[in-house]
Amino acid sequence: MLFTKHKNLIRWIFIGFSFVIIALILWNTYMFFQSFKAEERIKMENWSAAQRDLIKSTNLDGDIGELPLQILQSNTTTPMIMVDLNGNVEHNNLHEKDAKDTAIVKDLILEFEQENHPIEIIYDGKVLNTLYYGNSPLLNKLKYYPIAFVLILVLFAGLVYNFYRSTKIATQNKLWSGMAKETAHQIGTPLSSLIGWTEILKMEEVNPEYIAEIEKDISRLETITERFSKIGSVPTLTKTDIVRETLESFDYLKTRSSKLVAFSIDVPQHEIPVQLNAQLYSWTIENLVKNAIDAMKGKGKLAVQIIASGQDVKINVIDTGKGLSKAKFNRVFEPGFTTKKRGWGLGLSLARRIIEDFHDGKIRVSHSEVGKGTTMQITLKIDKETPAIS
Repeated sequence: MLFTKHKNLIRWIFIGFSFVIIALILWNTYMFFQSFKAEERIKMENWSAAQRDLIKSTNLDGDIGELPLQILQSNTTTPMIMVDLNGNVEHNNLHEKDAKDTAIVKDLILEFEQENHPIEIIYDGKVLNTLYYGNSPLLNKLKYYPIAFVLILVLFAGLVYNFYRSTKIATQNKLWSGMAKETAHQIGTPLSSLIGWTEILKMEEVNPEYIAEIEKDISRLETITERFSKIGSVPTLTKTDIVRETLESFDYLKTRSSKLVAFSIDVPQHEIPVQLNAQLYSWTIENLVKNAIDAMKGKGKLAVQIIASGQDVKINVIDTGKGLSKAKFNRVFEPGFTTKKRGWGLGLSLARRIIEDFHDGKIRVSHSEVGKGTTMQITLKIDKETPAIS
């Protein structure tokens, strides 16, 4: 209980502690880089002193000794360029191609001057040479180490965040699945009672047309109950005629929608078999049609098309509603996104899960113009191999 109560505080303490550790590592890396840079500076100053001794011994026709020569020969990594009073250039540890190009050498002198302050080689009160040197390959590698370290940390933080987010989403999905199954269970009791009352109405010789409509709604409630009971479970797919299933959903929704909506449907006159879960598919069509009606504010034209195209079948739901900007084409499928004042933003998210996760199909905004309308498109694979249609 205590841990749960202070969970957020502990989380922030952990995050703060992590940042302190990162800051210390970066600071130590920076100090090590500066220390190494100072060591290279001392090495180059010693090299300059050895060069001065060489000039001195040459002018005096004396023996330079072994130590200055060893120092001069020891530098095999640090790139440097030495310029004398007459502008003559000597270089060491440069790429052979760069050393032959005068323009590149001049650019390197400017670059080295930015990296390290030049060292003047003075003899007898005169500046005979100026030494420009750059960072050694090892120092350059150390320079990029903090950046690589930060990138690794960012990657690690991203993995932790994705793991945390996936865990949270999985927990939420379990909660929603449990609520959906409980809802299905709760609907079952009054639904059974309604079936019983319908039978009584039949015996009372009530108008058969009324009873037929009541039975349609009871059948719809049974379908809804079955939908909710399947949430969280892997649905069973059977070979089904997509034309027939679409027509059934269309006809039901048409009779129970506003008379100000002009419905039309254009479907092939032959069967198109697909692997389908009929209850979940009808739920998807229902969501798309209801969204279209809401977008038209209950007044406009709504068309449904089924087009067989090669190995696929496409189901289009076309409305003349307010439309969407291109920036919202993908966002409309995100859980919680809605353009309605009282919407939950779950309909299209659920539709995507049904079509893409359960039926291995695609659902997208095929076309939309603000103020003119939207076309939502479902794409499913045609099944030509399984023998029977349910």
